[in-house]
Amino acid sequence: MQVTSSKELDIGESILDVEGLSVVRSGNLIISDIDLKIRRGEFVGIVGPNGSGKTTLLLSILGILKPNSGIIRIYGCEPMCKSNDGRVSWVSQAASNLPRNLRLTVRELVKLGTISSRNMFSLRSNDEIVNKAIEMVDLKDVANTDIGRLSGGQRQRAVIARALASQADFIILDEPLVGIDREARSSLLKLLDVLCHESEKTILMVSHDLAAIRQTAHRMIYLEGSIKFDGETSKFPKLTELAELRGIKPVHDDSHGHQD
Repeated sequence: MQVTSSKELDIGESILDVEGLSVVRSGNLIISDIDLKIRRGEFVGIVGPNGSGKTTLLLSILGILKPNSGIIRIYGCEPMCKSNDGRVSWVSQAASNLPRNLRLTVRELVKLGTISSRNMFSLRSNDEIVNKAIEMVDLKDVANTDIGRLSGGQRQRAVIARALASQADFIILDEPLVGIDREARSSLLKLLDVLCHESEKTILMVSHDLAAIRQTAHRMIYLEGSIKFDGETSKFPKLTELAELRGIKPVHDDSHGHQD
């Protein structure tokens, strides 16, 4: 049963509308009956166990996977439509896993984000956009450093700067916290919060880090084949309630003296 918040966050216009989405991969139904609306300025976190369909949902939203049924609209049109070119940016799970021997500076990587089908053959300089993106992620001091020499957290910031350089308003991230230490994780989450509140970016992030999502996102979605919870972060179920949502029953009773 889907649980929804009684108070919808009415932040701005609708950015993403998903209705009745179902996706089959390799003959298996991965997600079904997904209804989802995200508004401008929201920071939405998607959580769920391995194999629950989180990445499948993101790939469907991006237009990489085709749904078996349902409708997806981003800014009112289908995924990958030309009018959305540059408005949506994706930071994949492997985006920061760049080869250590790659001879590409932070500035060069970020500049790649400014290239789109509309300006691919333009000679116009995007230095101002690139510099601003690098400054926003606090990598100014290493702007001319090769990516391979950066820490995991810095590389993740660099790929987010590339997304910002595209000037996208809707940023989709798949497991951006994997492989970075606690300090870098906290710094990155603070950055995303600033982007949301001060730059009016709309953020949709998938993560296994339930605690991190609860500390950052405005709204949380628990996905396991279908949406089991969609509501304000403050109302996200406690562990015992989450187990009930998943259909998991306790194997011990109070007579055994087990404590929570």
